[in-house]
Amino acid sequence: MTERKIDFMKTDLFHIGKFVIHGYGLMIGIGFVLALLVGEYRAKKMGMKEEALIDIAIIAGVSGFLGAKLLYIIVSFKDFIEDPIGVLGSSGFVVYGGLIAGVLCNLIYVKIKKLSFLEYFDLVMPEIALAQGFGRIGCFLAGCCYGRQTDGLGVVSRLVHLHHQELN
Repeated sequence: MTERKIDFMKTDLFHIGKFVIHGYGLMIGIGFVLALLVGEYRAKKMGMKEEALIDIAIIAGVSGFLGAKLLYIIVSFKDFIEDPIGVLGSSGFVVYGGLIAGVLCNLIYVKIKKLSFLEYFDLVMPEIALAQGFGRIGCFLAGCCYGRQTDGLGVVSRLVHLHHQELN
C-alpha cells in the first residue's frame, strides 16, 4: 500500500439518529435536483415538453446508476469474481458508465416518443455539467478523485492508505 496525504474529507456530514447523511450522496442529490429545476425552466423557455424532460431525468437517474455500477463491476472484475456481493454492495461506481447508459437509454426513449434527440440533448447538457460539478464536490468530500500530491499553497491533506491501482 502507498500512503498519500489528503485531508479535510467529509465522508459523513452529519447524523440524524442512526441515519447518516454522506457528503457524496448529498452532493449528487443536490446536483440532480438543481439540474432538473434548471432543465424545467429552460424547457419551458424553449417551448419544449417539460414532462419529457422529467421522463428523461428519471431514465437518466436509473440507467445512470445501473450503468455506473456495471462499469465498476467491469473494471473491478477480478474483485467481483472473488467477492461479488462485496463489489455489488460497495460504494464503487464509474461515472462514464452512468453517462453512457443514460445517453443510450434516453436515445431509445426519444425515438419511441418521436422527439428530437439532438434538441433534448442540447437542452440537458448544461444541466449534466451542473450535476457533474456537484458530483465532483462530492468526490472531494469522499476523499477520491483528488489528483497529484503537492505541498503547494492551499493544500488539503490527510493520511490515507490507497492501493496502487487507485493512484494511476
